[in-house]
Amino acid sequence: MKLTAQTFLTLDGVMQAPGGADEDTDGGFEHGGWSFAYDDDVFGAAVTDWMSRAGGVLLGRKTYEIFAGFWPQVTDPGNPVASQLNALPKYVASTTLSSVDWNNSTLLGGDVVSGVTKLKEQPGGELQVHGSGELLQTLIEADLVDEYLLYWFPVHLGAGKKLFGDGAPARALKLLDSKTTSKGIIISRYEPDGPPRYGSFTAENP
Repeated sequence: MKLTAQTFLTLDGVMQAPGGADEDTDGGFEHGGWSFAYDDDVFGAAVTDWMSRAGGVLLGRKTYEIFAGFWPQVTDPGNPVASQLNALPKYVASTTLSSVDWNNSTLLGGDVVSGVTKLKEQPGGELQVHGSGELLQTLIEADLVDEYLLYWFPVHLGAGKKLFGDGAPARALKLLDSKTTSKGIIISRYEPDGPPRYGSFTAENP
């Protein structure tokens, strides 16, 4: 399975608590729910399209607990996101949980990198990471992410957890496609493209 990460980001790279005030207040974060004002049909269609390619979902503990407390309550068969999330295999990376009760969920204990590497060797659709900022840091460090679907929201916050945190390995990305919604979200899809290429615009001495 190809491992893909869908992430909502501010223009200054913050991914913390896009969905609600109490979603993640670590570090005294006061801007939870910053993505709410930008929903439109293009945004919704992009999320639905991504979900349709999933063969499994990979979640960190915090995101799992948020999702497991919400999505099982959404039982409308006409909601494609809820239907997929509730039915798909879900793999939870956690060293603190002893069990996971959401339908079709499996706890990944021990070495997360080894566990995810084995999952990627399985056939099927995409193994999709939702949110899960701390887990993503581990996956990025291990070069396990095959594709990023990034939603750049027209807001900057000046504080918060970032997708590519300080100390993340330096990598180039290749843009695969991009679109913009009516409310200014830039939806861009990237794949890793090796190490950064360096140069200089400084004129050489004659």
